[in-house]
Amino acid sequence: MEAIQTAAGVHILAPVTLQQEEILTPRALEFLRYLHCSFNERRKKLLAERQKRQQAFDRGELPDFLPETEHIRHSEWKVAPIPADLQDRRVEITGPVDRKMIINALNSGAKVFMADFEDANSPTWENCIEGQINLRDAVRKTIEYLSPEGKRYELNSTTAVLKVRPRGWHLEEKHLLIDGEPISASLFDFGLFIFHNAHELLSQGSGPYFYLPKLESHREARLWNDVFKASENYLCIPRGCIKATVLIETITAAFEMEEIIYELRQHMAGLNAGRWDYIFSLIKKFHKHKEFILPDRAEVTMNVPFMKAYAELLVATCHKRGAHAIGGMSAFIPSRDEAINARAFANVQADKEREASQGYDGTWVAHPGLVPIAKAVFDRYLGDQPHQKHRLRQDVAVTATNLLDTLSTPGKITLQGVRTNIRVAILYMAYWLKGQGAVAINNLMEDAATAEISRAQLWQWLHHQVTTAEGVQLNETAYRNLRQEIYQQLLAEYPETFADKLTAAAKLLDRQVLAKEFPEFLTLQAYALLH
Repeated sequence: MEAIQTAAGVHILAPVTLQQEEILTPRALEFLRYLHCSFNERRKKLLAERQKRQQAFDRGELPDFLPETEHIRHSEWKVAPIPADLQDRRVEITGPVDRKMIINALNSGAKVFMADFEDANSPTWENCIEGQINLRDAVRKTIEYLSPEGKRYELNSTTAVLKVRPRGWHLEEKHLLIDGEPISASLFDFGLFIFHNAHELLSQGSGPYFYLPKLESHREARLWNDVFKASENYLCIPRGCIKATVLIETITAAFEMEEIIYELRQHMAGLNAGRWDYIFSLIKKFHKHKEFILPDRAEVTMNVPFMKAYAELLVATCHKRGAHAIGGMSAFIPSRDEAINARAFANVQADKEREASQGYDGTWVAHPGLVPIAKAVFDRYLGDQPHQKHRLRQDVAVTATNLLDTLSTPGKITLQGVRTNIRVAILYMAYWLKGQGAVAINNLMEDAATAEISRAQLWQWLHHQVTTAEGVQLNETAYRNLRQEIYQQLLAEYPETFADKLTAAAKLLDRQVLAKEFPEFLTLQAYALLH
């Protein structure tokens, strides 16, 4: 396709509709160019640092708390004041930037809605730009949706506070070139949203609020902080009005929580326990080492020692510095089967009881049907208080050994676990290639994070040739046989029109699982197949 030049040095490699032109204005594109020219080289250097660190892990080195930043951990400081509308975050709901889902999430009764351009979004050009249109309309309270059946959706008078999650530093937006180079997907998603909505949000007494995904170090947090300051200057908005919650979803970030808060202290709203990506990160970073082999995904709960250590350290770190601690996702999707619902709702309640008792100030759910369950738990713990940051958790003493103690994880590797991982990975990626980033599978809302765990575990088990509880050794032949069996089942279950996506997804999984070296991100290879 011939590139469309829309501003000096900016080329768009995709068709642009008249409505999309309202987002991709010359002034908005000039702002994106400013962000790219100011920060992209630093971004690439930080990604190179990730590779160097990975090489050290491959050699057998392990992460530890940084000696060079000990003074930050041991000195007295707090984050800047947090805005009134971000004080009470007892239940947050997340979902993609689909128009109907945005309306339902904002109306769900949750305190906060995180609109997701990242793991719950398949980053087609249309999804990313339509998402910006949808959020612009949501900010201005004009968003509506008319279903094919004629049902009208519109916002209630009271809605959740909006936060936006841009894509991670490792991703690029291939459809927009600046001086011949793809723009960072992080800067693209962040830049378009804040350019069009910062002033409107501030006029309403709110502000531009974000979730930051997949940070691996405090230096990556420093880059975001500098992006925020530069954007505040460029857009003439008050210093510190941008607020960010950082997902602690990499094992390296777990060792730098305090430093991440410090770097963003002027813009910091809290940390979130991104449990699924955290498990994936641990497998990825230490994939070469047998002592980090984990059992079936369902066995790796928040109660296993290394996950409990991470969860409690997060609360203690946040409250020490005056920041919110937000718990992890409950991904259950209510079913028509009341027996399934009863068991799942009990599990959700138990998970939220654990978080609230540990001191978390709020939690995540994936479906409006879970909001009342999560809210009831946190209402009991918080009462009329917006949070429980007074609980400093000075009893928590987490060491590097605690965070890396995977050997104490109970559970087995089973054939059912292998089959589940293959099925989830193929089916999720087939939908992702179709343009859908949040997919209900077996009454769970799966996103890119759970697909990453699935394929990462398959690589780990296969390359270490583990033996399942049933006595089956996992090698290439065993994998290919199981993969073919499940692929054929999926072809029989789904319409013929979906067969090409299932085939592409199965081939993609093979490339990921059978690769000699561990592929860093599933979505990097998959993105090449998206339009």
